[in-house]
Amino acid sequence: MGRNLYEKVFDLHTVRRLPSGQYQVLMGLQMIHEVTSPQAFAAIRERGWKVPYPHRNFATVDHIIPTDSQQRPLSDPLAEEMLQHLERNTADFGIRFFSPERGEQGIVHMVGPETGLTQPGMTICCGDSHTATHGAFGALAFGIGTSQVRDVLATQTLALGKLKVRRIEVNGRLRPGVYAKDVILYIIRKLGVNGGVGYAYEYAGEVFDGFSMEERMTVCNMSIEGGARCGYVNPDQTTYDYLRGREYAPPPEAWDRAVAWWESIKSDADASYDDVVRFDASDIEPIVTWGITPGQSVGVSENLPYVRDFPEAERPNIAEALEFMDFREGQPIKGTRIDVAFLGSCTNGRISDFEEVVRMIEGRGLRVAPHVRAIVVPGSMSVKREMIRRGYDKVFTEAGFEFREAGCSMCLAMNPDKLKGREVCASSSNRNFKGRQGSPTGRTLLMSPVMVAAAAIAGEVVDAREFFAAPVGAGV
Repeated sequence: MGRNLYEKVFDLHTVRRLPSGQYQVLMGLQMIHEVTSPQAFAAIRERGWKVPYPHRNFATVDHIIPTDSQQRPLSDPLAEEMLQHLERNTADFGIRFFSPERGEQGIVHMVGPETGLTQPGMTICCGDSHTATHGAFGALAFGIGTSQVRDVLATQTLALGKLKVRRIEVNGRLRPGVYAKDVILYIIRKLGVNGGVGYAYEYAGEVFDGFSMEERMTVCNMSIEGGARCGYVNPDQTTYDYLRGREYAPPPEAWDRAVAWWESIKSDADASYDDVVRFDASDIEPIVTWGITPGQSVGVSENLPYVRDFPEAERPNIAEALEFMDFREGQPIKGTRIDVAFLGSCTNGRISDFEEVVRMIEGRGLRVAPHVRAIVVPGSMSVKREMIRRGYDKVFTEAGFEFREAGCSMCLAMNPDKLKGREVCASSSNRNFKGRQGSPTGRTLLMSPVMVAAAAIAGEVVDAREFFAAPVGAGV
């Protein structure tokens, strides 16, 4: 019986079995940002420890950095202090910092892939739950807490339990207007936000085989929203083509040897799994969340559920979500008025996300609805430069969107980009929890970037497939 990628990579990085039953696992790469690292570095200093493997640790600033102006000192004194701590800590311990001043800054889960740090067969960790993004490359990537950031700085290892592995296959062809974001929201809706607890998710099948690396990253990014500890796609030629020539990718003289090893860690054709789930791609339509978890969603053509349709134990949560969102049972999701539109985040802030939106709006004279505040936030400085090179900044600003600096922005609102009061936001980010976007009463509807753009222009939730297919001024 063969083995799957999770088993191979986990075993290759295991140092020893611990008395607790967990395993001490080497982390090939730790990504660091400004929010979860200050206390970790402080603990290292207090104990007089060193960072023995600084070349396996890399840092960036993303959560607190403003997107309107990044001029130093930052306008928020606390944000400026956190950035200074990160600059000092990385300099003192010899860790590379992707600096805004050098044009290197970006969301932590985007900098790793862009620079070629993220590679197949690696173990990766970061003090951020969406570290699962890196699994798109065939890596095992874990979000960790501050105390674990400290442990990895000190030892380059983590104590981990061994997970079960669920293979999720999506076969067939996606219909036009259905994107990677819809695929992962559909999977979470079907399996539940706790369905992946205790599992690593292996994404497979015709749809994932045909996805670009950026589409795979979108799916793996939200594995955590389905309860999984990590999610991954087996590496293939798409992976290798993406990595070739990047700063930290293997050089030409080592390239063939690296690819041979990457091929060896792929799941074997006869690998066993603890569970296998299969979905038909043609069943998926554009998805919109209506509630306060990413699993509370419907297809854009559907109506909201009735409380009675859920198991009795779940009904209080469904009723709470409907009340908070000010929705009625059975109402259509289409036609929901929005106040804010957010295009960005580590889920959907990559060049291909913006490229697809530009393809829909360029040259059509479309404008953001007068009552909607719409912002476009590149996930990294690299993405922003490429957007400007292609002229996307002008397309967006001419359509009434605000074009911003790189950062996490309104995904979690640890910066000036926040909802106000009971505003409703169409968002391409990953979480719709209460208070997630900066207002304790603000309401978030998760959807794909194209769906966000359609909602921004229409002023309400619409089916982007119909909206962008209609002649300008048809009032769809």
